[in-house]
Amino acid sequence: MFLPSLRDVTVVVVTKDSAHCLDGLDPLLSCCEHVIVSDNASGDGTADRVATLWPHARVLRHPLNLGFGAANNRALDQVGTPWAFLLNPDCVVSASALETLLSASLDFPDAAVVAPELSDPNGRREINYRWPLTVWPSTGPGADGPVCVGFVCGAAMLFRLSAFEGVGFFDETFFLYYEDDDLCLRLFQDRRPMIVVPGAIARHFSRGSVRGDAPWRSEYTRGFHHAQSKLIFVSKHRSCAEANRLRRRLIALTVVSLPLRVLAFSPRLIARMWGRLCGLLQWRLSSKLAVSGASS
Repeated sequence: MFLPSLRDVTVVVVTKDSAHCLDGLDPLLSCCEHVIVSDNASGDGTADRVATLWPHARVLRHPLNLGFGAANNRALDQVGTPWAFLLNPDCVVSASALETLLSASLDFPDAAVVAPELSDPNGRREINYRWPLTVWPSTGPGADGPVCVGFVCGAAMLFRLSAFEGVGFFDETFFLYYEDDDLCLRLFQDRRPMIVVPGAIARHFSRGSVRGDAPWRSEYTRGFHHAQSKLIFVSKHRSCAEANRLRRRLIALTVVSLPLRVLAFSPRLIARMWGRLCGLLQWRLSSKLAVSGASS
C-alpha cells in the first residue's frame, strides 16, 4: 500500500514583502524536499532571504505583483509531485500536521482538497470552513473529526493535483480575495470533495503576510481589492444585476461609515475604507468600459 510522505508534496508559498514571516515557515520548509516560493515583486528582500534560508527551494521572482491566485497558478504549473500544499506566509504548520493531511488524503482518495483547521496565534479555533455562500448559511459548532465541506479558507490547502483536471486552479480575474471562494464553489459544483481535518492545525496570523514601509497603502490595497473581488464573485456566480445592487448598497454604507472612522481617527481603517470606496467606484467604471468596448 502506497503511503505518502513529505517527499510526495510540494509546498507552495506566495509572498509579497513577507520577509518577517520566513522564520515561522522554517520548521516546515527546512524538512520538505520540494518547495516553490512565488514572490510578487517584494521590496523587502524576501526572495533573496528565501534563497539563503532554503537553498533547495525554487524561487519564482515575478517582476510585478501578479496577485494571489495568479502567483499560485505559476507555481502550480511547475509542481511535479502528486500533491501541492498551498500555504500563506502568515500560517505556521508543523511537518507532522502536513503528514496528517497527507494521510487523510489517502483515506479520502476522491478529495480534491484536504485542509487543516485554523487557529489564531493564541491557539483558539477559527472555523475556516462552511458551505458555499451561494447555497445556504452555515451554523453550528466546529467539527470534531474529518468533515466534507463546501469551502475551506485558502490560507492552507492540500491539493491532490489529479483531482483538478477539468476544473483548473485559480481564476486570475480575482487579484486578491474571493479566489478561494470561487475555486471551492467550482469544485463543489463539480462534486469534487473538500475535507477539513481538525486534527491538523495551522496557526494563522491573520493579515500578517504583508509588511511594507507604507502600512496605510497596504490597508488601502486590501479594501480596494476586497470590494472589487466581492463584486466580481457576485457577478460571476449570481448576476450582474445583483452585483450592481450590492455595489450601490456598499457605497452607501461606506459613505456613511467613513466620517465616523475619521472622527475616531483610526488611520488604518480610514485607509481601508477609502480603498473600499475607490474599489467600488472603479469597478463600476471598468464595467462601463467593458460594455462599451464589447458594443463598439
